[in-house]
Amino acid sequence: MKILVLPDKFKGSLSAIEVCKNIESGIKKVFPDADIENVPMADGGEGTVEALVDATKGKIIKVTIRDPLYREIPSYYGILGDRKTAVIEMAAASGLYLLKEHERNPLFTTTYGTGQLILDALNKGCRKFIIGIGGSATNDAGSGMAMALGAKFFDFSGNEIGFGGIELGKIKYIDISKIDKRIYESEFIVACDVKNPLIGSNGASRIYGPQKGATEEMVEILEKNLSHFGMLLENKFNKNIINYPGSGAAGGLGAGLLAFLNAKLKSGIDIIIDILNIKEKLVSADVVISGEGKIDAQTAYGKTIYGIAKLCKDYNKPLIVIAGFIEDIDNLYDIGVTSVFSILDKPMILKDALKDAPLLIQNTSERIFRCIKAFKS
Repeated sequence: MKILVLPDKFKGSLSAIEVCKNIESGIKKVFPDADIENVPMADGGEGTVEALVDATKGKIIKVTIRDPLYREIPSYYGILGDRKTAVIEMAAASGLYLLKEHERNPLFTTTYGTGQLILDALNKGCRKFIIGIGGSATNDAGSGMAMALGAKFFDFSGNEIGFGGIELGKIKYIDISKIDKRIYESEFIVACDVKNPLIGSNGASRIYGPQKGATEEMVEILEKNLSHFGMLLENKFNKNIINYPGSGAAGGLGAGLLAFLNAKLKSGIDIIIDILNIKEKLVSADVVISGEGKIDAQTAYGKTIYGIAKLCKDYNKPLIVIAGFIEDIDNLYDIGVTSVFSILDKPMILKDALKDAPLLIQNTSERIFRCIKAFKS
């Protein structure tokens, strides 16, 4: 029997790699000779660097950069096994989790550190980039990132502006004459699963600003400034930016990536599936098993399970999913999931569930494959 194991992380408990190992342990108790291929997955968000580096035998690069408030912090990104592709999670430099609650203020936070990660990868010879842009603390439309790469922004008095969304409204002129020319030799693919435009009722400031600490008054300032900056970008680069689906992602970082790096925005899970050659691996699989910590109605909107389910349906492969938390999953059966199992075998508090996750996953996998064995006999 050929079994393809394709889980995402169980957030707060196990990495995707660890989930793979525990699923395999459970399967081996039933089918000790099974041909099991483990491929840790991600959807472009947290865990993407680790999953892709591990799967391609790449390496993690540690670097010191600036956080959303321009303080020096240790950070990281990955270089894949081809030694030419960098995979970056913008949250590792410009993420909300890097700030304490009282520090969150998108008027002043910057994506400068994300630009530093790109610059370091360019210096190491990378010319293909995969950038996950979830979990941002910023609303600067990627202006900080562009500054780190050499772009300059001048106000009406000819002075360079500072960092943050509050500064965007001051910009009169964008100067890219000193921007790193190596970006023109490079390909930038952005893992972006939201379709929000830069401005408007569904734009970056109104939808995501409050999550980052913005008051109603701040949201209005940010909205006005993004509108001004968006028009400057469209005029400078002669392309649709403001209404482009995803331009409002990560506080408008999507817009900055489209403009300054000529990036392509794609579904995160589709990017991962392509890089890891999942379609090829599916052809010879008899059973596919996946999972992640929480599965609910949102899973069917671009998450890891969604991408895998679509493929399994196309290739007519059974897909079994395990999870810690399960809610509102009926829509998953329509897109290609065969069945869903909770790893919880008794009532327990979250702390215990997180601690016992390895054994719970092993036991659930064993029970699933005992059923499969019975039907195969």
